[in-house]
Amino acid sequence: MDLTSYAELAVLLVNSEDALDSLEGARRFLLEAGRGEQSSRLTRADLEALRELRRELAAVFAAAARHDEDGAVERLNALLTRHPVHPKISRHDGQRWHLHLTEGGRLSGEYAAGAVMGLTALVTELGVDRLGICQAAPCHRAYLDTSSNRSRRYCSERCATRANVAAYRARRRHLSGHHA
Repeated sequence: MDLTSYAELAVLLVNSEDALDSLEGARRFLLEAGRGEQSSRLTRADLEALRELRRELAAVFAAAARHDEDGAVERLNALLTRHPVHPKISRHDGQRWHLHLTEGGRLSGEYAAGAVMGLTALVTELGVDRLGICQAAPCHRAYLDTSSNRSRRYCSERCATRANVAAYRARRRHLSGHHA
């Protein structure tokens, strides 16, 4: 079972921005998150539960970015209590039997169970410092650092390039100011 893909559900939700403003937006979000088969079960209650989960997961990433390991783990433990995991063996879309993490019948509960368990597995196996917030201003999107040397600082290549170009230009301005 690939728990990193479950942890990615947390990142996608934290970064979802406007997607949860409507049922239609939330359905599009679920399709993009690879959860299209669940989108037909989406209710207004799920929408509110996903918004609340987004706030709670964002707080986990924010604590990790502040190097507050205890705070991040405390928040994850609270989420684990609120969203208990019930493993279920499943087969669909021509795949082999595999494990799904569920939490009863509600779509938001299934999403929460997977996202929270995925983050928990990643934190316990690799460390809290693998949860990050993009350092490129004004981005601030969440990411998972699965690099071998724990060096990731940006959510995407686009943000890394933008930050590097800005730093280069700042150095050039600084150098040209000293030689004037």
